[in-house]
Amino acid sequence: MTPQELQAALEAIIYAADEPATLEQIARALGVERTEARAALDLLVATYQTEDRGIEVRKVAHGWKFYTKAQHHDVVRKFIKSLQPPLRLTMPALETLAVIAYKQPATVPEINEIRGVNVGGVIKTLLEKHLITTAGRKPVIGRPILYRTSRQFLMRFGLSDLEELPSLKEFEQLAQAALGSDEGVAPAEPEEAGVIVAEPGAADVSGEAAASEEAASIPASEAPAPESTEAARAASAGQTEPR
Repeated sequence: MTPQELQAALEAIIYAADEPATLEQIARALGVERTEARAALDLLVATYQTEDRGIEVRKVAHGWKFYTKAQHHDVVRKFIKSLQPPLRLTMPALETLAVIAYKQPATVPEINEIRGVNVGGVIKTLLEKHLITTAGRKPVIGRPILYRTSRQFLMRFGLSDLEELPSLKEFEQLAQAALGSDEGVAPAEPEEAGVIVAEPGAADVSGEAAASEEAASIPASEAPAPESTEAARAASAGQTEPR
């Protein structure tokens, strides 16, 4: 295999791998010694470091994988968001989501107590939109279902993991940026029989407020910080606000 063929084969392997390809895996697939495989890797990494490349070969988790370069994260994030349909939430749904985010895992009775209303219908809506998921059952009488935020929640709000949850005030600013002005928020219907209906004018949490992904950060909102909601404040009561 010529050096050019080795580089091409190596590039194909890393591109096709779902997980970071290790040096051992690469050497075995190419049929070469580890030292030769490592030399080929170093050359490939250097090739993608030039400014005219939008991606790079990065070493992560003891292996190598293709990633977009940091300077292109904004445009890539914008493109990914354009592939997702807008997500509309009423203010009660957003408040319930905030309670779950800061108190997770939480049961419906616990959320009801914090919000002061029946959130059964809102929970159903958040489950259908894949913003929350179940997390087993609480070991108490009745064994109520526990709920936590989902991977989709992280993607929509631009968080790598729950460690990146902003402070309560920052979360309110993020939500306000996503919701737009107060005039754009549909009046909430009475939560009768546990049902909430999202109106055509409901808030849009499509992603302008979100920042991504693996290495993304949440953009600061230029809008004035909104008043704290009672539900969100209750959700964070008695605990250090995550940052």
